[in-house]
Amino acid sequence: MSVPVWIGLLRAVNVGGRKLPMTALREVVAGVGGTDARTYLQSGNVVFSSSRAAASRLSSALSSAAGFEVPVLLRSAADLASIVSGQPLAGPASAWHVTFLSSTPSADSVATMDPSAYGEDSFAVVGTEVYLRTPDGYGRTKLTNALFERRLGVVATTRNWRTVCALTEMAGG
Repeated sequence: MSVPVWIGLLRAVNVGGRKLPMTALREVVAGVGGTDARTYLQSGNVVFSSSRAAASRLSSALSSAAGFEVPVLLRSAADLASIVSGQPLAGPASAWHVTFLSSTPSADSVATMDPSAYGEDSFAVVGTEVYLRTPDGYGRTKLTNALFERRLGVVATTRNWRTVCALTEMAGG
């Protein structure tokens, strides 16, 4: 039986003075029992192999090592491959992003969000992900992590489509 491959998506590291070197991230992954840790970019993306139990300890271990809270949203390699293959929005891939949620939001909280209220930007909530289309760029959209966290009541972190695809490839998906 092979060891599962996980993708750890860290929320709000290496922004606003919350520094976490990627070498330290790989060391903490090893410290919780992860192997083959590989990081992507400097924004808190790590692909590694471990048991589910070891992967679930990553957030608390990183928070202890960094000295500040480090939420980690975990997805399996199969999850990420499914996210890529299930992308429901139209338009060029350069306009796509995925907001990863810490849990499935309630249907009632999703229903409070009017997709037509965001101009050219659009979104689709599918399980624990929100697919985004932001033709003028993510930096100009109102569809932010803060909005989804407030409206859906969950922790959120967003990656652009290129990063999602690169992580999927790194994870063997």
